[in-house]
Amino acid sequence: MGKKRIIQKTEEELLKERDEIEKASKKEIRTKPSAKIDEGNIYINSTYNNTTITLTNIKGDVLAWKTAGSVGFKGTKKGTSFAASRVARAIVEVAQKLRIKDINVFIKGIGGGRESAVRSLTGQGLEVVSIKDVTPIPHNGCRPKKVRRV
Repeated sequence: MGKKRIIQKTEEELLKERDEIEKASKKEIRTKPSAKIDEGNIYINSTYNNTTITLTNIKGDVLAWKTAGSVGFKGTKKGTSFAASRVARAIVEVAQKLRIKDINVFIKGIGGGRESAVRSLTGQGLEVVSIKDVTPIPHNGCRPKKVRRV
């Protein structure tokens, strides 16, 4: 096996690494400076494994998106209602930076984060104009498989 070496970084290297991380986390949101945004749409996609929230303008152009994984949750914790509320808080911060006040909410999926995400959005100060459930529901689509006979 041999000896294991521990690499120690100098202060300059640590400062450079920290600056790179800060630059990566503070990405600029792409909007036209002259375009004034008052309204937006928020799409919540909640599955058993993750919660994704997307912020768009009225036309449907994506302004920002957050997931439970990007907020810092890993594994099975991404599908919890607590993770969904944290994702909603993160998207509200972005919406407040863009000065969006009124939102239309579209919910899709059957995960545990549906209710808590909407509650977090309303509790953080955004004015929810409408809430619409757009979960796809099959209308007796495909024919099921034959019963297996053993």
